[in-house]
Amino acid sequence: MEEWRWMSAAALGRGIGAGEIDPVALARVYLDAIDSYEHRDRIYARVTRSRALAEAEAAQARAKAGRRLSALDGVPISWKDLFDTAGEGTEAGSLLLEGRVPECDAEVLRVATGMGLVCLGKTHMSELAFSGLGLNPSTATPPNVNFDGAVPGGSSSGAAASVAFGLAAAGIGSDTGGSVRVPSAWNDLVGLKTTHGRLSLEGVVPLCLEFDTVGPLCRSVEDASLLLGAMEGNAGPDLAGGDLKGVRLGILTSVALDGLRDAPKAAFESALGRLRDAGAICESFEVPGIDEALGFGGKLYTAEAYGLWGDVIEAAPDKMFSEILERFRLGKAVSAPDYVALWRQLKTIRAEYASATAGFDAVVVPTTPNLPPDVERLGADHEYYVTENLISLRNTRIGNLMGLCSLSLPTGVPSCGVQLMCAPGDDARLLRLGIAAEAVLS
Repeated sequence: MEEWRWMSAAALGRGIGAGEIDPVALARVYLDAIDSYEHRDRIYARVTRSRALAEAEAAQARAKAGRRLSALDGVPISWKDLFDTAGEGTEAGSLLLEGRVPECDAEVLRVATGMGLVCLGKTHMSELAFSGLGLNPSTATPPNVNFDGAVPGGSSSGAAASVAFGLAAAGIGSDTGGSVRVPSAWNDLVGLKTTHGRLSLEGVVPLCLEFDTVGPLCRSVEDASLLLGAMEGNAGPDLAGGDLKGVRLGILTSVALDGLRDAPKAAFESALGRLRDAGAICESFEVPGIDEALGFGGKLYTAEAYGLWGDVIEAAPDKMFSEILERFRLGKAVSAPDYVALWRQLKTIRAEYASATAGFDAVVVPTTPNLPPDVERLGADHEYYVTENLISLRNTRIGNLMGLCSLSLPTGVPSCGVQLMCAPGDDARLLRLGIAAEAVLS
């Protein structure tokens, strides 16, 4: 049964459906693994053992009666600690929210539970989801699966670690500027940033409502599709027909390839070679406005984040990690007229991007230009923290700023991912391309 911990969520679901895996035994395998893992408390903020076993018992009864609710009925997953969970603490990685216990589940958790998924618990995260690194001195910094002493990526840091260390079949996180894709890349997982507005944000602790999205961190593109469906209350997008022959992939050279560190650069070039060998047509292109959008995009993020959290923060600023506090406070300097003007400017660049990419099936870039930075240095060197945080999120933020859906895939090089991006609403198409790309990259 130990091997169950390393199977995909889809494979576990098939095993339950075939009568080969008992949902209660499966839940106990994960719960026991969590309890015995030395870094348990660095990954899980809270383990919902009673809930998990009760949900597993219900899944067991449905499986025996032949009335399973979905392909993932009975599969145990983790939830980032910004999804409201009835009767359980939901603190979003911040001492500012210490003791916060919601009465109801977040909508996506409620729907997923209705599809039979089993909730193992709540995972640690960057404070209030405002960092791509995963460093959180206030609560906990989860480990990285590839490098001791390195951060796991954020803000869905514990979500990634829970899967990478075999403590959940999948994790659900949020992505505002890369918070699903960065930790997925740095822990060799698949990470899906859904189109903004596709999945409900009701009951999700917000950072920037104009950019916040919900998405899975998992072992396969099939898992990502099924988890998307589970949170929507359906079977997920049909992945049949995914093929790379004749597919046109645009390589965005504007900013996205600048300053790549050696390992991500080599991994990206190798990935492009394999995609071409599989029949994909890869062409470089530019969108000058991308550089401009990345330059002013931080003002949009910080203005909204401070607008949502300023009163709470300033009531007890000493409770915050100084780097995160400083980032929030940048929003104070953004005026309302500037905010409106910048959004108008961003919409113009979005139209420019849509025109430039109309002839491509997807755009491809490295998920991150860098490898996971060192925990101790991040905590001691302010300039290093700022530089590494910004570059970690640079390529993923393109997807958020342009309003795209995006998928990060492992390349086979530790902590190096490749990112496919499609137009808003093209999540199903993205996943079909993703499963074809996954077959050649793995």
